[in-house]
Amino acid sequence: MESQFGIANVWIQGDFVTRAVATMLLAMSLASWIVILLKALDLIRFNKQARAAQDFWHSEDFAAGLTQLGTDPHNPFLQLAREGREATAHHRNTQAHLHDQLDMSDWVTRCLRNCIDAFTARLQSGLAILASVGSTAPFIGLFGTVWGIYHALLSIGTSGQSTIDKVAGPIGEALIMTALGLAVAIPAVLGYNALVRGNKSILGSLNSFAHDLHAYFVTGARVSAAGAPGKVLLMKKGS
Repeated sequence: MESQFGIANVWIQGDFVTRAVATMLLAMSLASWIVILLKALDLIRFNKQARAAQDFWHSEDFAAGLTQLGTDPHNPFLQLAREGREATAHHRNTQAHLHDQLDMSDWVTRCLRNCIDAFTARLQSGLAILASVGSTAPFIGLFGTVWGIYHALLSIGTSGQSTIDKVAGPIGEALIMTALGLAVAIPAVLGYNALVRGNKSILGSLNSFAHDLHAYFVTGARVSAAGAPGKVLLMKKGS
């Protein structure tokens, strides 16, 4: 025997507004899950690239280090190393423009920072969708509940039957919209927090790598984080 209550019955008995709210929640849920899955795959790839970047300074020379980073054109560590190399070569070989009069350290810092900022913007793309879904989905579901309860009460008043068995079904069906709103919002919020935490880890590794690159290109040595706190270790070019 088919149930007269449930989500299917809400869709069948609902009007245009109820169906529009349900469709909107479904679209928001799909969008948030797509963003979560795609960004999670990106974080897994970036974490692998960050681990590969730790071996960059153990290479024989800079060209070998680039090979160590791989060939993925979207690798932020590879992009950063190439940007630093190009910035250094540009500053040393040309003095024809106003920006070439900047100090070598300032010029390399500016170029590396621009590269990191561009990657940060790409890394954070899509997070606004999760934030929007997490903050609005409960209220959209609540709107569907209020609308459903309003029509349920009108139907009950018209029929003149207000016993518990006549009230529980329509009211319960209306409350399903609130549950759907929460079911959409909770994964979006949890996914947003997890992705933000993962992005911070990647950006921390990228900034440390940029610091080492800056020291390499400007002073010819790399400042290493290894060793005792406060101790500065240097690795000369080609070492």
